[in-house]
Amino acid sequence: MPVATTSFLIFAASQVGTPGPANMALLATGARYGFRSALPFVLGVALGKQLVIWPVGYGLMELADQVPWLFTVLKYASATYICWLAWKVANLRLSVGTGQDKAPGFLAGLIVHPLNPKAWAMIVAGFTGFVSAGTSTFEATLTIALVLLSCQLVLHPIWTFAGDKIAQAVAGRPAEKYLMRTLAALTVLSVLFVLFGGGAHI
Repeated sequence: MPVATTSFLIFAASQVGTPGPANMALLATGARYGFRSALPFVLGVALGKQLVIWPVGYGLMELADQVPWLFTVLKYASATYICWLAWKVANLRLSVGTGQDKAPGFLAGLIVHPLNPKAWAMIVAGFTGFVSAGTSTFEATLTIALVLLSCQLVLHPIWTFAGDKIAQAVAGRPAEKYLMRTLAALTVLSVLFVLFGGGAHI
């Protein structure tokens, strides 16, 4: 087969379903705003990965070879952005929502994966490890895109729903601030792992 779809599906599910910057953001958003309010953000996160997949499929990796410093800048800019989100999460409290305190929307979710080093590493691994030589660019890119989107549409809402349920158990209690700080710490650790220990070579 031009693309090892079954093998890539297993790989993609293992990557999309495990902790990383995007899933920590989804967990924290579900905890802060509730599952239903977070759904536009979830959809944005899921579709945002397409903004990476298609340019990579159509030659962005050649640019990476020609201008490697550009991708180094992107990697550390993404880490800074995710850590800033983590800082905001650490200072949020679940029990003080107001009418002016709205959940992040679709557009906010759309930029999470383009600024997520784990997403870049996962996509690059998909093209380099599961696509046979000679496969058409369109076929390879479409397959990678559909498999990842399918995994995200199933697994991203699960992370968000889990955050919502955790929040219901601790909102307004002493454990609340520790939950938010823990989510923030996990977000930062996930970024550090994919940057320095998880093979995020973008």
